[in-house]
Amino acid sequence: MSAGIDFIVNGQSVHVDTDGTKPLLSVLRDELALRGSRFGCGTEQCGACMVLIDGEPAYSCSREIESVTGRAVTTVEGLWSDERLRPLRQAFLDEQAGQCGYCLSGILISAAALLGRNPRPSRAEIAAALDPHLCRCGAHNRIMRAVARAGADIEARP
Repeated sequence: MSAGIDFIVNGQSVHVDTDGTKPLLSVLRDELALRGSRFGCGTEQCGACMVLIDGEPAYSCSREIESVTGRAVTTVEGLWSDERLRPLRQAFLDEQAGQCGYCLSGILISAAALLGRNPRPSRAEIAAALDPHLCRCGAHNRIMRAVARAGADIEARP
């Protein structure tokens, strides 16, 4: 059964007519052409599908679209338009933190949420924030360094 769902994606109001039980990830990718978030496992085990909902990391593979009615969703594409997060993008490039890149969109989402709350997280806080993400490339140390570096750069900005 199709329903009209209104919500905000990357700062823009959107309306979709779709089955309210359809996964948010499917709507983002298939109906809104926002393909940065990835389908990994479909069971909230890998974090590739992570988005921000009202500023908090959330799995989009299992969340029904109707649950975001009236809420703000930020995808990895939305992070690129946020000038405050330029240090995050640059740190991931400088540290060569992405290898295959499949998991990276979800990791960037969780890192952005963490740095929004705490621009100088400890190594343990970074590890805890990134724990929901499965990366098989072995880039973990570079990812950890990139998040710490980004936090230092964000904090140093006027």
